[in-house]
Amino acid sequence: LVQVVESGGGLVQAGGSLTLTCTVSGLTFDAAAVAWFRQRPGNERERVACFNWKFPSVSDSVKGRFTISRDNAKNTVALQMNSLEVDDTAIYYCAAAHVAWCPPQEHDFRYWGSGTQVTVSS
Repeated sequence: LVQVVESGGGLVQAGGSLTLTCTVSGLTFDAAAVAWFRQRPGNERERVACFNWKFPSVSDSVKGRFTISRDNAKNTVALQMNSLEVDDTAIYYCAAAHVAWCPPQEHDFRYWGSGTQVTVSS
């Protein structure tokens, strides 16, 4: 059974920082692609970052503020979010795919966490 669990969400003031952690179990972690998505109020879910078997990528919308990292020894992928803005308020989801490269489509990520709320206040 594959499990994906997010942690680290919460309330933070604009300009602050927050780190989300995704823990994946039940698959060969170092051969899996793991991504962070978010769904802002009134918007569709969007991908913000992905870490394939070796390399990270971050979407242009958060580049320079968000960093994704991976610890294969702990089966975790972290999303470090700095200089947070009110517009970053969203439910953040972690998703895993049992492939080495980050799939281009959201539906190619087979395993999803239940999400963690991030609220940025002004």
